[in-house]
Order: sequence, then structure tokens, then C-alpha cells
Amino acid sequence: MPEEKKDSKPKKAVKKTAKAEKVKSPAKSTKKAKIKKEVVETLANEVIDNQIEESPVNEPTAEEFLKDFDWNLFEEGIETIKDDKLSEFEKLVEENFVDTYNESVIEGTIISLTEREAIIDINAKSEGVISLNEFRYNPDLKVGDKVEVLVDIQEDKTGQLVLSHRKARTIKAWDRVNDAHDQSTVVIGFVKCRTKGGMIVDVFGLEAFLPGSQIDVKPIRDYDQYVNKNMEFKVVKINHEFKNVVVSHKALIEADIELQKKEIIGQLEKGQVLEGTVKNITTYGVFIDLGGVDGLIHITDLSWNRINHPSEILELDQKLNVVILDFDDDKSRIQLGVKQLSAHPWESLDAELKEGDKVKGKVSVLADYGAFVEVVDGVEGLVHVSEMSWSTHLRSAQDFVKVGDQVEAIVLTLDREERKMSLGIKQLSSDPWTDITKKYPVGSKHSGIVRNFTNFGIFVELEEGIDGLVYISDLSWTVKVKHPSELFAAGDKIDVLVLELDSEARKLSLGHKQTMDNPWDVYDKTFAEGTSHNATISDSNDKGATIIFNDDITAFVPNRHLVKEDGNKLKKGDTSDFKVIEYNKDFKRVVMSHTVLFNDQEKKNVKESLKKVNVKDSDKSTLGDLDVLADLKKKMVDDEKKKK
Repeated sequence: MPEEKKDSKPKKAVKKTAKAEKVKSPAKSTKKAKIKKEVVETLANEVIDNQIEESPVNEPTAEEFLKDFDWNLFEEGIETIKDDKLSEFEKLVEENFVDTYNESVIEGTIISLTEREAIIDINAKSEGVISLNEFRYNPDLKVGDKVEVLVDIQEDKTGQLVLSHRKARTIKAWDRVNDAHDQSTVVIGFVKCRTKGGMIVDVFGLEAFLPGSQIDVKPIRDYDQYVNKNMEFKVVKINHEFKNVVVSHKALIEADIELQKKEIIGQLEKGQVLEGTVKNITTYGVFIDLGGVDGLIHITDLSWNRINHPSEILELDQKLNVVILDFDDDKSRIQLGVKQLSAHPWESLDAELKEGDKVKGKVSVLADYGAFVEVVDGVEGLVHVSEMSWSTHLRSAQDFVKVGDQVEAIVLTLDREERKMSLGIKQLSSDPWTDITKKYPVGSKHSGIVRNFTNFGIFVELEEGIDGLVYISDLSWTVKVKHPSELFAAGDKIDVLVLELDSEARKLSLGHKQTMDNPWDVYDKTFAEGTSHNATISDSNDKGATIIFNDDITAFVPNRHLVKEDGNKLKKGDTSDFKVIEYNKDFKRVVMSHTVLFNDQEKKNVKESLKKVNVKDSDKSTLGDLDVLADLKKKMVDDEKKKK
């Protein structure tokens, strides 16, 4: 018997293989079926071998032998394997062996990590490798972690099984992203880099967009601090058409802040002191984060001292204590203060300080109407521009002082209850108007500086605090001035004569032309009415012509007075005789005529002819005399027609 078994062993193995092939003949033609077939055959042969090797050494009885005797094996040489055992074999294969030709996602276990690669066990004939670059989103990767992979290359040129974690994640990414969006679950993403308007985040292997406004509840100043970091996000928008995903980290923070906000608002009370963080700085104040609730400190509530911008004393992310000054009904707008946490500087002001005392201080602020002088820290007094100089001609405060100047002043008014103080600088010197009548009597001549222009005249400063007005009519004897700037410029030094003085009203009337002789007094004779002058026409227009005799005298010739004896008109550049027909010294006007010259001569000729006719010795007129009179009459009629 042993020899028969020994001899039949190879035959059984061969026959079993044939039987297995016979059972599996309808099997699939795929490579997966072939692998399963080989594995089943191998396991079956091992079972048969084990059964043969484990046969009892003791010979069985005849009844036991016949009971357990396999007649099929004896007759056909093929051992029968039950269906339940075959099913069990196939189940074990499916659970423990991986088909590397399948494109589905499988789960593997990291069994080793190198500097560049991760070694993954997927229950295949060999382990697979994946580049560590595919695990950048997971810096905590370690041996033993379960990861999803996809067979990328069954065998590379070195015979290595190459896997891909990125492709596996991409296959399932959209399903996971959609589930996260629908269920509002929190996802972990890896911030890859910055982009225009935000950041690029790796979520389940997909590139999602994180807008800059959705990173945090407070403004972000440094986006690079988030690069190459894992963060929690909420999927807020998916565009299925363009495969775009938008995530938000701010949404998660807001949910937590909203809970904190309700808790904080419920505990707010006026006068309560809280700790906050500077969230934003503007020109008008500072926004403070109270731990989910924002409040505003107006610039006037930051310090008792005057400041131009909140950034002078505060900076972003600075922590400070604030006091709640006020809030609206729903506590959505909270007014905060910082200076209220310290005593008011007026309370430390010298109790003996009174009106009339001299004080020193630094110019802190300039305005058009005056300057604020800080007497002690937090206590300011106003020096109005009218209190800076005795001059009645007001100027800007910038003309007297600048910010930072140390000045002395006299306390003019002091109101401790209203916390107001007015100061004066001009009171440190004597009033120049006290002896004005002695310095500048009426009729006295002085030199001054042109300080300002008006439409009606100029202001001339005789000395600091003494300004006088020169009316436009008192600027020149000969020139018709439309605006004082035609003759003078600011800063010019001119001579003036005191015309009027009112010390009570602090008004001084000056004249400039009065310091010179009036040339029109001389012209009274030279250009008297009836005088004749030979001149050249300087210019002409539709109304007439002008003749310039000198800088003072410019005569006007009306159009009808330009007609010559022959009926033509004089034009620009013509030289002829002219007669003054009007002279007005007050209005500085001279009017002349050329036509009147020959008209006067004609009248003179007629008179002389009439004298000849009316001879005393003649009793009657002769025919010759009558002819002369007729010619004269005809000529006069013609002249009249020409004039018309």
C-alpha cells in the first residue's frame, strides 16, 4: 500500500490539476481569473499532499477503509473537493491577494519610509513605492498609516511596482468634496501657494480656492504665513461645470465667534473695563476686538493729549484695556474709550493759575483761526489769530508760529468747569496805538510796506501793529487804476501821507499820490480849452482815435471830429493840428478835434466878407457885391450838406 500511494502521488497531482482545469474551464479569460486559478490549484495540491503525508501509520480496519475509501479517486485518479471548500479558497484569495491589473482604488499600509519614497504593502506579490511629494499635505505621515493608492505601473524598468496616492485621491475627491459641502462637514486642506486674491488649497487631492477675505475674521497682512500648512476648512461653493471649489476658514471661526459674541454681549455694561486687541486703525479712530465683538475708540477718546492720527500711540494687534462708554439697543455698535481710564489733566492744573498770568507752552496744533498751545500735558489753551499781533489786519496763524514752537502767552480767560483757556501773545508787548497821534499825525509823511490787496485799495504796514489803508483813488494822479496790483506788488516799499486818523476805531487812512505834485495842475494852462496842438494819431477804432502826448495825457478825438476839409478822415499815423474842445482835471479827460479848425476858419471868412459888403459909405449894393454874396451863400450850403 505505501508503495502504491508513493507511486500514485504524482499521478494524483497531475489528475488534480486536470480536474481543477476541468472545473475552471468556464472561467473568465481575464488575467484576474488566471491568477485565481493558479492560486486555487496550488492550494488544492497542498491540501492533497498534506492529506497523504498525514495518513495514519496504523493500518485501518476493513470497515474503516471501505467507509473512507474514495472510489472516484480509485477509478478515475481524481480526488473530489467539496464546493464549500472551493468557495472558502476563493474567499481567502479575494481577501488576501490584490489584482495589480485592476484600476480601482485599493487601500495599502505604509511599512517603511525613506528620504524620498514611501513603501506600501497592498498584499500583492511585491510592495509598491510612492514619492513622498504626494504626501506633502500630510507632514505627520508615519509607518503603519493606511493610505489609498492606485496601481500606476505594474513593473517599471527595475521590476518595481509603482503606486500613486494622488491619482487615488483624485478619483474619490469629488465624491468627498460634494459630501463635505452637502453635509457642511469640516475638511483638512493643505495650503499650497499664494495666488491673486487668495490662496490655493489642496483638498482631497483637488485644488480649491481660498479667497483672502475668507482666511480670517481680521485683515490679513502676511499671506505667506499660511503657505505649506494644514488648516481646517468648510466647502462653501462648488461649480460643477468648471470643476471649481471654494473653501473658507473664516466660516469656521465665525461660527465659534458667534457663540462668544452672544455670551459677551449679554454681559456688557456701561463703565465695564475689558481687554481688547487692536484690529484696525483708521483716521477717525481704532477698532478693537473684544473676543468676537468689535468696538470703536474714537480718536478723541484715545488720549487727553491732542493727536493727529491713532497710529501715533497704537499699533495693530496691540493689547490694551478699554472702558465701555456707550452702545445701542441691540449692542451692535459699541463705543469704547481709553483716556477715561486715567484722570483728566485739568484736575492736576495749578490751582493758583489765574487770568493775567504768564505761561509757557508748546504749539501743538495750528488752525486758520489760531493756534493751540499745550501748557501742561493734556491742557491746551487757544491763541486766536487776533491775539497774536496788534495789527487789525488779520492773517493766518501760520504767519506767526509753527507746530513745536515754544511760546510765552498771557492767560486771558480761564474756565475750569468748562475746561477752556484762551491765551494772548500780543499782550506781552505794548499797544502801538496808545501814542499813535504823536507818531503819525495827520499830514505827516512815512514809508511803509504793502502787505495786502483789496478791490478798493491796499493795506500798508507802517510798523508791527500799525496798518493803514490807501484807497484806489489815492494811488495815482494820472493813471486810472482798475486794481491796485497793476501798480504795486506785495512787499513793495512806498511813501504815504497820513490823511485821516481814528485812534479809537484803530483806523488809519493814507494816500500815496499826495506825496507827489499833481501834474494836472500844470496841464490846466497847457491843455486849456481852445488851445491847438500838432500831434500824431496813436490809435483808432470805431468810436474815434487817441493821441498820446506823454505818460499822463492821452487825448480822445471823436469820429466826427476826424473829418478833414476835403471830406476824408484822418487815420492812425496821420499828423495834423488838433484843438482842445474839452478839458476836465478831475476826471483826467482831454477831448480834441481836427474838424473844428477849418470850420472856424470858414466862419471867419464869412464874417470878413460881410464886413466888405456892409461898407458904411455905400448906400446900395452893386451887382458885383450881389454876386459875391451869392457865391458865399452857395458855398455855405454845400458845406452844410457835406457835414450832414
